[in-house]
Amino acid sequence: MKPLQDKVALVTGAAGTMGLAAVRVLLEDGCKVAMVDVNHERNRALAAELGPSALPFSFDIGDAGNVLEGHALIVGALGPVDILVNNAGILSNNKVEATDAGEWRRVMGANLDGAFFLAQQVVPAMKARRFGRIINTSSLAAKTGGLTAGTAYSVSKGAMSALTFSLARELAAFGVTANAIAPAYVRTPMITEQLNEEQRQKLLRDIPVGRFCEPEEFAHVVRFLASPLSGFITGEIIDLNGGLLMD
Repeated sequence: MKPLQDKVALVTGAAGTMGLAAVRVLLEDGCKVAMVDVNHERNRALAAELGPSALPFSFDIGDAGNVLEGHALIVGALGPVDILVNNAGILSNNKVEATDAGEWRRVMGANLDGAFFLAQQVVPAMKARRFGRIINTSSLAAKTGGLTAGTAYSVSKGAMSALTFSLARELAAFGVTANAIAPAYVRTPMITEQLNEEQRQKLLRDIPVGRFCEPEEFAHVVRFLASPLSGFITGEIIDLNGGLLMD
């Protein structure tokens, strides 16, 4: 028997590098996975490659009405959600004076609002079954104010950590845990495309382990936090930064 046999997992940003790595390990552990991503075509193609236990869904997680409808479709197809991985997000490198209102709202909608709206939807069934795992993707930027990341991104990730604490406090008595992972500089397009070579080389000099985080290392932490044996861990932010920040 696999450790998460027949559990239902919902992963946002599932067609991205980190999300896809998380989907793969959850499938390996026996989950049925709802892959949620705004990139409908890529998401559908990936789900087809991964097999019948992965189903694609595309809706705007930053819109409460869309989340309500999308969640209903997922439950109808797979059953109540046991594991929620709030991984979707967008990067903004603009600092405070260069961040306009539209960008602020886009970043908050993608990085924070969706996690809140989805948690609202999945929590009642988790509480009723007295089991649930909420795993949020925060960031090193939540603690540093953003070494290279901008104001909106850093604030959204700080709020994600606070959301994690709030959910953990509220849900602990029901067998539902809420934790977050705070990665720094995972090898994704945010690193390979949105930073220039000079920025990348400076970061590599600053990271004590001397390399970027691999997506599979992020997924390994998701697997750990989703495990039934992680039930005594809640309200924790797990740093995944190669020693860049030690606290």
